[in-house]
Amino acid sequence: MVEVDEETFGALVEQALDSIPPELGRFMRNVAVVVEDMGSSPNLLGLYHGVPLTARTSSYGGVLPDRITIYRLPILRRARTVADVVDQVRVTVIHEVAHHFGIDDDRLDELGWA
Repeated sequence: MVEVDEETFGALVEQALDSIPPELGRFMRNVAVVVEDMGSSPNLLGLYHGVPLTARTSSYGGVLPDRITIYRLPILRRARTVADVVDQVRVTVIHEVAHHFGIDDDRLDELGWA
């Protein structure tokens, strides 16, 4: 397992978010991105919980922010190098952000972001 402290890992998540083109980033409304050590499964790298933009209607409002959680320890366990961590964080962040935009796992797999 590669060792990356919480602060550095959080910075990698921020870098991945910053890599999203601004024309898409501006549509990320009412969504919080957080880092936790573990999820409900030891193999879960990230999780989107919320109402995708494609499912929001005119009655959408007054709800808690959507939540994207990136799980640090499973990502570190998969990595052999720090470069692997950087790559996996970016893939995981983009994968979960895609869910916010309404893209499902099958389509992400087709696009190479599964």
